[in-house]
Amino acid sequence: MVSVENKSVLVLGLGVSGSAATALLRRRGATVVAIDGADTDTLRRDAEELRKLGAEVRLGVSVSPAGKFDLVVVSPGVPWTNPVLKSMVERGIPVIGELELGYQHSLCLNVSITGTNGKTTTTEMVERLLTRHHVKTIAAGNIGLPLCRVVEQTRELDLLTLEVSSYQLETTQFFRPAVAVLLNLTPDHLDRYPAMADYVKAKARIFANQQAFDWAIIQSEALAQLRSLKVEIPAKVITFSAANRRADICLERGLLLSRIEGWAGPLLDMDHCLVRGPHNAENLMAALAVGRVLRIPLEIMVESLKTYAPAAHRCELVAEINGVKFINDSKATNLDALHKALLSMPSGRGGEPNVWLIAGGKDKGLEYHDIGPLLSQRVKGAFLLGETREKIWSAWGLFTPCVLVDSLIEAVHQATRSAVAGDVVLLSPACSSFDQFQNYQQRGEVFRQAVKNLEKTTVGEANRTVPKNKTAAAAEFVAAKK
Repeated sequence: MVSVENKSVLVLGLGVSGSAATALLRRRGATVVAIDGADTDTLRRDAEELRKLGAEVRLGVSVSPAGKFDLVVVSPGVPWTNPVLKSMVERGIPVIGELELGYQHSLCLNVSITGTNGKTTTTEMVERLLTRHHVKTIAAGNIGLPLCRVVEQTRELDLLTLEVSSYQLETTQFFRPAVAVLLNLTPDHLDRYPAMADYVKAKARIFANQQAFDWAIIQSEALAQLRSLKVEIPAKVITFSAANRRADICLERGLLLSRIEGWAGPLLDMDHCLVRGPHNAENLMAALAVGRVLRIPLEIMVESLKTYAPAAHRCELVAEINGVKFINDSKATNLDALHKALLSMPSGRGGEPNVWLIAGGKDKGLEYHDIGPLLSQRVKGAFLLGETREKIWSAWGLFTPCVLVDSLIEAVHQATRSAVAGDVVLLSPACSSFDQFQNYQQRGEVFRQAVKNLEKTTVGEANRTVPKNKTAAAAEFVAAKK
């Protein structure tokens, strides 16, 4: 543990992570100045609580505070381009993140999980199988519970189960998982990273401090990307993949199969699980591999994973109204997540497109053209909102009819008027939520409530003329918007 007692610390960025870091620093005897560029009602309430602990809190601050600091603790949402952070770096002040601070004061080993998609699901799966085997653990980190908030509990834990993001890994120093999981690597956060290689290298920091006796559980395709960038993995490696049958754990005809010596054979039948799709197969493989290296009996893992249900906002069926399914996939904040969601939707009659897609939000610097062929196969029409709507429209307009809308509620109502029995109205934004919402959870809740209101009023059959085919459906859709 690195002592912060009697040290002067600047916490940059409040919110959930910064507030947890500030509180921990005060409990450990540090003098703390905490600042945030925003000044909202929520931040004001948090600031009052932190001031009661003895922290100096300043909101609406965009310049470097005066004074000498021994350490800067930065929240994950603060980029390196932030002027205050840049000035601290120029002054030679050490910078760490909230995750690193929590790690330095924790008293147990950890299993840490990262990747572009599937982090939360896999973290919940690992926590579930550990708990079922009477291993004392808490799921924390990027999952919504900051590590700094549970530091005192680690004295009583066997393991921490951590979801970690690339933003958090950027500011690690000594952070070292006993078991590190990398699920996948697809384009994301390219508004923060200059290139995909920079994003990959940030994710790879999860392995940086591992030793030869630690474990690295890596999707085989992600491992190939790491090797192409000459990233070294010092730990023992287990690979998994839904597409590569040469991986240590792979998917074949719905079965998760192991090729690991002493553990070879079928592990789990996907038909016996509540989760579906190749992406969830990989999440299950990763969880099983964690259990294997921690010596949890297979039968205990299987029983706990078979009954795992997906968390909210992840391809969640909200309702079925007049034969139309309304599905909330608000957690899909990048194109790979949207791709997986579309492939997991029920097919239309005769293989015709049957999805009315609601997408858009804050731009993350992604290119939207590549998903076009899949849109033409699965999507009847798209309703686009948020700051990226025109950018997405220009990329998708050749593949599916697109309409620009001003709000999520408007998108739900227009999609409802267009949909017929057997169709799916899918919220899968492929963008972050921060242009119009506090987070993806709030976005998903707005969608849920809009659908629930539809249930109460019951959509009239007069608005549900059934198109004869894809061409007729598209023509009717476009004509209705003129």
